[in-house]
Amino acid sequence: MLKRTAFFLIAVLATTTALAQGKKRIEKAADMPRFTYKVEGKLEDLVRDEKAFSRFAAEVKRDNQSVLDGYEIADKAAHRDLLTVQAQIDFLEGRYAEAAKRAEEIRALEEKPADKLVSGMAIRTMVAAQAKVGNTTSEAYRKEVGRLVAAELARFPYPVVANDIKSFKSSAEIIGEALLLGGVRDRLQPVVDKAGGVLSSDFAPGIIRTRFGLVTRLPLKQTLIDTYGAYLAANKVEKADIWAARDVELPKGQKYAPVKIAVWDSGVDASLFKDRFVVDKAGKPLFIAFDVRENPSKSELMPIPAELRSRIPAMKSRMKGLSDLQSNVDSPEATEVKGVLSQLKREEFKGVIEELGLAGNYSHGTHVAGIAMAGNPYARLVNARLEFGYKLLPDPCPSRELAEKNAKNMKAFVDFFRKNGVRVVNMSWGGTVKSIENELELCNIGKTPEERKTTARGYFDLQKKSLRDAFASAPEILFVAAAGNSNADAAFEEAIPADIVLPNVLTVGAVDKAGDEAPFTSYGPTVKAHANGYQVESYLPGGERVAFSGTSMASPQVAGLAAKMLAVNPKLKPAEIIAIIEKTVEKTADGRRFLVHPAKAVEAAKGKAG
Repeated sequence: MLKRTAFFLIAVLATTTALAQGKKRIEKAADMPRFTYKVEGKLEDLVRDEKAFSRFAAEVKRDNQSVLDGYEIADKAAHRDLLTVQAQIDFLEGRYAEAAKRAEEIRALEEKPADKLVSGMAIRTMVAAQAKVGNTTSEAYRKEVGRLVAAELARFPYPVVANDIKSFKSSAEIIGEALLLGGVRDRLQPVVDKAGGVLSSDFAPGIIRTRFGLVTRLPLKQTLIDTYGAYLAANKVEKADIWAARDVELPKGQKYAPVKIAVWDSGVDASLFKDRFVVDKAGKPLFIAFDVRENPSKSELMPIPAELRSRIPAMKSRMKGLSDLQSNVDSPEATEVKGVLSQLKREEFKGVIEELGLAGNYSHGTHVAGIAMAGNPYARLVNARLEFGYKLLPDPCPSRELAEKNAKNMKAFVDFFRKNGVRVVNMSWGGTVKSIENELELCNIGKTPEERKTTARGYFDLQKKSLRDAFASAPEILFVAAAGNSNADAAFEEAIPADIVLPNVLTVGAVDKAGDEAPFTSYGPTVKAHANGYQVESYLPGGERVAFSGTSMASPQVAGLAAKMLAVNPKLKPAEIIAIIEKTVEKTADGRRFLVHPAKAVEAAKGKAG
């Protein structure tokens, strides 16, 4: 089954023709070389034992370097990922000058304005502090790191880096030993046990990150919280909101056409939209749903297991807490979730993290629907529910049967849209061939990485073709896709639906309220529009309002815009809608962002009416 994930919540190294000569070029993430590592004993012991870790890290570093030396990687994000692992190993092994050099190489590969400033700050400041103090364990070292971080921050333009620093602070606030080690214990250890002590290069970086977090980040927890907090407190400057002047709200009582918009997501609380929901012959909200096993479902929302239903209020409270942490808002909910995550007991990790994943899936579709429907009394909502996994280990595991059922269901969804006159579909989710390959390893399916690669490619291509064919079969419907939240090229990752190119598909990236590129947003040649996806407020099931971030929140802004355009001019075809949106965007000077202008787009749509 395609691993579907809800999308919500770094001076380039010159690759000249001469340098690239003789190197193989990697055009897709799935073509990155693969390696395996033999692990003796428990992964937690490997992370904690300096000698055992050093042996493991040496093998990882060797293989990473072979890729860096032997290949030209088309995607800078993938290149940065390799260099980041190398830099972390160098620092942990005491090769501080080499770690600092790697950090600068990473920064040279960064593409977003904020990343070009803050990238490598942690390693730069730790290396400089160690050089001055002579160690990495004393109070003097911690104070010097804090002083150096504060000095770097003081040189940065606050509006450019604000979102990143808020994210850094929230990450520091929730870090704890159990949170760092939980994935190793409860997710990767079962993989190694089933595979006879073998771990692939897809998961090996997680071991490096975990030790790096334990050794370097956890001891600096309070230092970083205090330093980031002081910076944010000294710069309480609200960014300008470019969207208020661009927004358009259609007035009631006009002779505009009703427009059916489908939210193809994790489910929608129909009670929040009442008379705005498309209903069936019996007067009940119209919906189509398939569960995680690709079987038809009668549930309009993500089902909550019976033993967790009493936890729904607490789950929604933690969703708000996480949002407040990201916004640097000191709320009771933020305090609660911060305490829970940073002080986790080892036996609590699996339950807490899976519950947070379930809460996110339960909330996601309703939140997206609220954004898509805003400001348009003529929009009529259709609920199309698919189910996202939320467990640490895949359940169910990928299989040919599931892939074939998924392919069939993709067509069923689109046939349902056509039958019921849907004009716009929002898709704030995605999957990649690598995500399937990783799930195969987590399920101990396939004896080697190459076998898993072949199997994953077969499943993925089957599902991608089905999805693409389904879109092509409905040329009268506009499909709006979220770009993804991996800060990488969606085309390099082969993320679907974001990477699908058709006249009726539009992919959307995320910016914040000032139009600055969101730290998480993916990008690439298929991303033709950008909308606000940073701390966007909308509904949770039950009616509470919370702000979420992600390209999941940007995509429905554009789907909602398309529905407004169709309300004022129902004759528009998808290609015409896309053309108007692209013609009315504001292209930024760096060439990276295409900021939608809803008011101009709706006016242009009116101009084409008649």
